[in-house]
Amino acid sequence: MSRSLWRHRDFMVLWSGRTLSETGDAISLLAIPLLAVTVLDAGALEVGVLTATRMVAYLLISLPAGVWVDRWPKRMLMVICLLLRAGLVATVAVGAWFGWVTMAQLWIVALLSGVCTVLYETAHHSLVPTIVAPDQLLDANGKMSTTYSVSMIAGYSVGGALISVMGVARTVGLDALAYLGNACSLLLIRRDEPARAEARERHFRRELAEGFSFVFRHPIMPRLVAAAATLNLFSQMIFALSVLYLVRVLRLSEGQVALTLALITIGGVTGGLVSGRLARVVGTARIIWAAPLGLGWLVLLVPASRPGWGMATYTLGMAALSALFAIYNAASISYRQRVCPPELLGRMTASVRWVIFGVMPLGALLGGALGSWIGVRPTLWIAAAGVWASGLWVLLSPLRWMRDLPADTAGKRNEEAIQVG
Repeated sequence: MSRSLWRHRDFMVLWSGRTLSETGDAISLLAIPLLAVTVLDAGALEVGVLTATRMVAYLLISLPAGVWVDRWPKRMLMVICLLLRAGLVATVAVGAWFGWVTMAQLWIVALLSGVCTVLYETAHHSLVPTIVAPDQLLDANGKMSTTYSVSMIAGYSVGGALISVMGVARTVGLDALAYLGNACSLLLIRRDEPARAEARERHFRRELAEGFSFVFRHPIMPRLVAAAATLNLFSQMIFALSVLYLVRVLRLSEGQVALTLALITIGGVTGGLVSGRLARVVGTARIIWAAPLGLGWLVLLVPASRPGWGMATYTLGMAALSALFAIYNAASISYRQRVCPPELLGRMTASVRWVIFGVMPLGALLGGALGSWIGVRPTLWIAAAGVWASGLWVLLSPLRWMRDLPADTAGKRNEEAIQVG
């Protein structure tokens, strides 16, 4: 039986620092779109572009990020990214305070912050397996998923209260302090990273190709990537229009928007808490298609919502989506980390995230464009149906007949694939 992570000092330090910055993220995710909608009078397309610019970095630098993460010290790279993100968010707070903030500034800050986020997240997913044992990964990723949802609740709740007291403009800057706190926590981790191999001459294209080779010659992983990409594409259409939908269609106040977004994350908390046990009971292969198909239909409650009682149905539908993400991510990330050789973790993570996160700015732009063309509610109907259908990639594959993913067999096959490629 694996040692409890509650007594694992380095994991607890990593976990607590990430929790702090994710709470700050939630404040910004609430405050900045509200700033755009209520202060700058942004429309559906402008809000969609704002969301897209935050995500477009996954298309631009995810692949080289994997090579850099495998070459450079991961913790120091994460610290640098956090410091840069703190500075970028601070410029929005200063601009909002003095009244010269513009949509162009928000787009630029979102783009540059996205670059830092890609590097930070790639390094984080590669760092976790060096801190905890392989049999602790499912527990560790489940805790991270749960904490993300708890942080969203705290951030939205605190953010809503602060917006009511301080105004939406002045609330943004608190995210910068959260990033600084996370950077300090990373410096407290005692465990040294494994030494990086220096046996052969560096070759950027070859190193990049090894990550792709591992992922797309794998007998299982391409199916998981396709399902996750579909889920992200359609869910991002929903997220891009969320604040606009709540404010202008369901006619909620700023405080009600904050409360709704906080309640939604209860689904993520629940999903994160049960993800490990559910995967063991249902099966680590089955849970990947059972989560979107079993919970995805509830997302249809989002476009079905109406002013008045709509806050309740919207919250239930989005909470189901939040739980879906927590359950799916805990199982799929843990599997990828276990079957991947340590020296390829960064490039494997980057290759997967280039696809599954690379579709997110496309989803945001598509949501904004369709919202302007056919209306917000019809766009949400299309997106909700797409979220449910994402599970079909796995259901209509050989994984349908498997209970658990064959980690050992897959790992051996892919080591051979890397040698051939």
